[in-house]
Amino acid sequence: MQTDSLLHVANFSTLFLCMVLKFPQIFLLMRAKSSSGVSLNSLLLELVGFVVFVTYQMYYDYPPPTYLEYPILIAQDVIVLLLILHYSGNLRQSLVYALLFVGGWRLLTVDKRIIDLAMSLCTFISAASKFAQLQCLWKSRDAGQVSALSWGMATYTCFARIYTTAVTTGDMQVLVRFVVITLLNLWVLLTVLYYQRRGGGSSAKKDD
Repeated sequence: MQTDSLLHVANFSTLFLCMVLKFPQIFLLMRAKSSSGVSLNSLLLELVGFVVFVTYQMYYDYPPPTYLEYPILIAQDVIVLLLILHYSGNLRQSLVYALLFVGGWRLLTVDKRIIDLAMSLCTFISAASKFAQLQCLWKSRDAGQVSALSWGMATYTCFARIYTTAVTTGDMQVLVRFVVITLLNLWVLLTVLYYQRRGGGSSAKKDD
C-alpha cells in the first residue's frame, strides 16, 4: 500500500513538474532576448533522446504514467529551440530540424531492431546532451541565460523516474539511463549555480 502511494506521488509530481519544467528557461530567454550560455547542440541531442525514449516506451506498451511527461517535454524543448534560433537569427533552420525529427521518428518504428538499437544508444545521446551544455558553460563562463530552476526540476524528475521504473517495469536499460542522467543533470545544475554566483560576485565587485 505504501509502495503504491509513493508510486502515485512520484508519477504525479514528475508529471506536474514536467508540465512547467522548461517554463523558467523559456521566460529567461524571452526576457533576455539572448541565448548566451544555452547550448543548441545540447538541446538537439536532448530532443533526440526524448523522441527515442518515448517511442521505445510506446512501442513496448509500457504504462503511460511512466512516460507521459515526455511529449510535454518535447513540446517545451521545441519552443526553446525556436527561441534560440530566433535570437541567433537562424529561424529558417527550424523547418530542416522539423523534417529531420519527423523522418527520424518514423524510421524508429520501422523495425524492432532499430528501436532496440536506438534505445541502447539513448543513454549516450542523452549524456552527450548534458556534456554539450557543460562544455558551453565552461567555454562561455556565463550562465546568465541558463535556468537553474529548470535544471533543478529536471534532476528531481529523473530521480523520481529511477524509483518508478524500479517498481514497475524494472527495465535495466531505462534504469541505467535515469541514473546517468540524474547525475549529469545535477552536475549541470551545480555548474550553473557556480557561474551565476561567480557572475553575481563579479558584478558586486564592479559596483563597489
